[in-house]
Amino acid sequence: MTIRATLAVVRYLPETITARQQKLFFAEVESCFNVDRPCVVLECSKVRKMDTSVIHLLLCCLEEAMKRNGDVKLAALPPASKALLEATGVDRILEVFDTAEEAVESFCWPRVSVASPSKYER
Repeated sequence: MTIRATLAVVRYLPETITARQQKLFFAEVESCFNVDRPCVVLECSKVRKMDTSVIHLLLCCLEEAMKRNGDVKLAALPPASKALLEATGVDRILEVFDTAEEAVESFCWPRVSVASPSKYER
């Protein structure tokens, strides 16, 4: 079995995210989605306040990645932010990891190969 290496990009969300900052952040991270199967980790440790507009931003990022058969994963969410994602059900759509390293590693998956039949299966 071989492990398929994937290049994952890590982007850090700022402490506070105003409407203007959301547009700037999305424009910055949008360049990460212009590849086949983008793998993006959004590191959220600095986020002080997560509200519905920030959740909308996260879902927009996920949508852009999924258009190209990619994925977005979250890392290092503060407890209050994690609770909000659970309360809204978004934690069932976006995978959440304790660290950015764990999120990056989750993008590496084994490549399935077909083995030749053994002498007992012939």
